[in-house]
Formats: sequence, structure tokens, C-alpha cells
Amino acid sequence: MSLDALFSPVTVNGLTLLNRAVMPAMGTGYGNPDGTVSDRLVRYLARRARGGAGLIITEVCAVTPRGKGFLREIGAWSDDFISGLAGMAKAVHREGAKIALQLHHAGRETFAAAAGGTPEAPSPIPSVIMRQPCEEMSTDRIGEVVDSFASAALRAQNAGLDAVEIHGAHGYLLTQFLSPFSNVRTDRYGGSEENRMRFVLETVAAVRKAVGSTFPVLVRISADELIKGGYDLEFTKRLAPRLVSAGADAIHVSVGVYSTPGNLSIASMDTEAGFNLFRARAIREMVNVPVIAVGRINDPRLADRAIAAGDADLVSFGRQHLADPDFLAKAREGRWDDIRWCVSCNQGCIERLMYEMQPVTCTFNPECGNEREQAAPDTPGRRLWVIGAGPAGLSAALAAVERGLKVEVFEKEETPGGQVLPASRPPHKEAFLDWVNWAVRQAKERGVIFHCGREVDAELLKSGRPDAVVLAAGASPSVPKIPGIHGCHVFDARNVLTGRADPAGPAAVLGAGYVGMETADYLLARGIDVTILEMQAAYPVGKHTSHGYWLHLRLKERGARILLGTMVTGIGEHAVAYRQGEEEGTVPAASVITALGARMENRLEDVLREIGIPWRTVGDAAGPRRLLEAIHEGDRAGREI
Repeated sequence: MSLDALFSPVTVNGLTLLNRAVMPAMGTGYGNPDGTVSDRLVRYLARRARGGAGLIITEVCAVTPRGKGFLREIGAWSDDFISGLAGMAKAVHREGAKIALQLHHAGRETFAAAAGGTPEAPSPIPSVIMRQPCEEMSTDRIGEVVDSFASAALRAQNAGLDAVEIHGAHGYLLTQFLSPFSNVRTDRYGGSEENRMRFVLETVAAVRKAVGSTFPVLVRISADELIKGGYDLEFTKRLAPRLVSAGADAIHVSVGVYSTPGNLSIASMDTEAGFNLFRARAIREMVNVPVIAVGRINDPRLADRAIAAGDADLVSFGRQHLADPDFLAKAREGRWDDIRWCVSCNQGCIERLMYEMQPVTCTFNPECGNEREQAAPDTPGRRLWVIGAGPAGLSAALAAVERGLKVEVFEKEETPGGQVLPASRPPHKEAFLDWVNWAVRQAKERGVIFHCGREVDAELLKSGRPDAVVLAAGASPSVPKIPGIHGCHVFDARNVLTGRADPAGPAAVLGAGYVGMETADYLLARGIDVTILEMQAAYPVGKHTSHGYWLHLRLKERGARILLGTMVTGIGEHAVAYRQGEEEGTVPAASVITALGARMENRLEDVLREIGIPWRTVGDAAGPRRLLEAIHEGDRAGREI
């Protein structure tokens, strides 16, 4: 596939980009505590630029301290930041890309520790997500913030960046002024549509005046808030030409705010790829400047078709740049099997930043954010056995073979993948298997030998005597002492998902964690009625994450029944008995599926200790792990053992 549209040059107000691929702003948490640019951030951006994108847009950069959205957000509110911004720009330029600084004010979408005090907003209405008290901005303060955007843009220009992007999307300050959902002012900055647009238009005009007529100014917008009481696409179609008149040279068309159901601003695997393209096309029809499309686009082929069809002039690839910074170069060379695809799991990136307050990484790419860390070359010929070909084991094998170790992987099942195999079977999760296939291909190409259908025991270890072992044998299902748990109609969730068991309906699923909920989703999609019984009084899977929201929604729409605070007391031939508080009851169940956790498979540690073989235990063999921890832990073991 030629990808001629995607890899054709484009000019934005005199700035010529080598191609139409954009890396959009994505918060990292890599900045220094004082808001300056860190070496880590520079290395991260340079690595992405090396992959071939025409334009790199930095993460959010606060124009005033009170506008910070998270603790380590970089800033541009004084000249002290210019030297760091300049170093960042030079690093990206050395890799052949252009760079824009995204100018940002979080408004009410922040918290006091980040903002240095009470957050400010158009109206004193707390954020639905942050739930922080906020202070209504005076007209004088509005003027100060407008000036702050302009001053920050000038600093970016003086630092040698190629453009700026004004962040007017995702429910941050500019969006808050635009939206009747968050702006209930009665002065010249609120009420009518004209008044709600005023702050944004003044900001764009002030930035344009500060940087002059020939410096590119981009504006990122949410074309539709998709919330009750918010603005819609028709409003944005009226706004877009006015943004251009005020000085915008390109419009970057996103969607949603952080309180939009399903968090479509950073859409999960549950959302169709390219779902937002029609909004980009609608805005493109209203303006005479380039339009950038964004919204769960990871495949260059989709982007090329969208540009060729006239949906947009440029396309942003966000999380795909985290998963594989070289994906554009690989696509251009036709090396599609070498691309490590983003699956939109959100686990290592936005959810890690938002909910764990940790710097971002990528679930499937341990290098992301650790660009300097190189695995030390190993003694030639040293033999490593990896026991288990699940995510931790595959990751360990890849890291170790890069160091020069002779790696053999032993997997007791006939197929590599471990827990990823059942995890890829529920609706919308098929792409998880792509990573397993990618990892196995990469490992075999580098000389890793796989022994599938072969379980390692003490005798094999003693006869083979590898120089080191990574123990990644995973975990086996927990089997609680419930009367009837060993019945012939009781199945482990993993066996159901992998097709080893064929349950009949109605089915009772024991456990409402991700395994239980996703198994229920899988069964419901096949027309089997499901009741889920959960011991905890609250849902283990929250609705605040994007995937959690869609998962709950599908279960509700398909008629699943969920009983919380429920203790299963017995499993009969046709029903499950339970106690819920003081009440007792039964649910009909032709099949019972258990999703009640797992126990570690680390029994070989004693053998390894006895023989004297050094080892590292990783993944579920060391304890319950998410996919992120398993892959990263395996990678670390492979690099260090």
C-alpha cells in the first residue's frame, strides 16, 4: 500500500511538514517538579520524532501556575522556561520533525495541589470529575489569562519552536467558557453564544498578535461535548470560522470532555477506530485552513484513506506513538507485521496519569518513558530458560535475547500467550492477541527457541541446567470451599473463554472483577442469560474508566443481573444458593463459571534454590498482576538477570 496521501507534504501558514502524520499532545508527567523541561521528556519526544511524524505537539504546557492540570506539568509562564523549551525543540529538530507547544489552562479540571490554590473557572461550578471547589474568574483575571496565553506563545516562538497549539478541548478552561454546561455567567463572557465564544476568540487573537502573522497557530477543539447541557457539533461549526478569523491556521478536531460518558476524548478499545472522523469532515467543510483529525486512529492505512477521502488534511496518532514510536517508518516500508499495535487499553497511559498520579508509560512497550535505559550486553553464550510464555515470559525473552543471551521458552500449553489468550476473547478485546503474535514473531526472528506443550519439572531443570531462569509460570484458578464447586457443570472462566468449556444457559458467574465481568460480556454476546454474584458491596470494576463504563453499559443493555454483597453458600445441579445480608436466595444456573482469583505457580523456586540456578519470578507467578505490571516486570528481568 503506497500511503501517498498520508506521506505527502503539507503547509500550515508557511510551515511545511514532510508528511501529514501528527503526534498530538499527551500528558506524560515527565516534567520537572518546578515545571521545567526534563531530560526524560526531551528523550521521549526525540524518540517519537525519530519515528517519522511530520509534526510533534508537546504535552500540555501551563500558561500560568494556576492553570496546571497535574503536578509535573511543564510551564511557559516566565522567561525562565525558554532555555528548556529551546533544548526540547532542538532535540526534535535533530530527528527531522517540526514541533508545536500546546498552550494550556486546566480551569476547574485540576486540584489545589497542582494549581497552587483554589482552581479558577468561568463559574464556581465544581468539575464533575475533580469535584474541587473553584473560584469564578473576574473580568480582570480573564484579561490576565488572555495575556498569559499570548506571552507563553511568544516564549515558544523565541525558544525556536515551529508553532503553538491553543488547547480549547476536553473540558479545560477554554471549553468551560464555551459550554453552557460549565458557564452560567451573566456578563459579557456568558449567557449568549456570542458571549460564551468571546474568551476563546480573544485568546486566539491575542496569541496571533503576539507571534505575528507568519507563525503557525493551531487550535484544538472538542467538536461536541456529548454531555447533557453542553454544546454540540452545530455550535462548533459556527465557532470554527470565527476561530480562523481570529487567527487560527489549523483546527485540531477532538471530541468530548472528561465527564463525557465513556471518556471519548481518550477512547478505549470499546470504540470503533476512527469514530470521530465525521466531525473532522464537518469542521473542514466550514473552514479554509487545514483540519487535523484525531480519535482512536492507530493504523496508517485508515489515516491515508481519511485524508484521500477529504475527511481531514492531517491525522493525529496518539497512543500508537507510545506503543511503537517507529510504526510510521515500518508502515512506509511495508513491514506491517513488525508494528506493535496500540490496543487502546488506557492502562499505562491516561489512567496511570489520572488515577494513579504516576508518569505515563505503555502497557505493551516498557521502553516508553525509559528511553535512556539500555540493557547491558551479556556474556556470549549464556543460556536462559524462560518458564511460561505468557505476557511476562514473552517480555522477558525479548529483553534477554536483545542482550545476547541464548533464550529458550518453555510453555506447558500448546500455544503461547498465557492469560492474554482468554483475555482476548471478550467483545472488543481481540486486538490483545495481536501483541502475543507480535512478541512471538519478534522473539523467533531473534533466535528464541520455543518448546510448547512441554512442562518444566525438577528433572528437566537438573538435566538441562540453564545458567539462569525467569520463572513466569503464571497462576492457576483459586477453588474456594463451596459445596458443589467440583460439579461437572462448573467451569473456570478461562476455560470458557478459550473454548475448552461450552456452558449452557442460564449461567451464574461467581466474581465481578474484570475476568468475571468480561466473561459475562462474552456469554451475553452469545445469547446466554447471566447472573453475576459478587462478595464485595461495591463493584470491583468501576465505571470511571472508559472500558469499565462500556462494560457496565453492555451488561445492563443485555440484561445481566448483578448481585453485590453476596456470599455463595452452595452450588446445586440447577441453581446457585447465596446469602445477601440477612436474606437467602437462589439463582437458576445450568452452568456456573468461576472467576474468583488465582494462586501463584511458583513451586519451582524450591528446585531452583536447591540446584543453585539464579532466577527471577515475574508476573502472576509472583502475585496477582495487571497486564502492565506483568509485561514490564518480565522486561526488567530479561534486562537484568
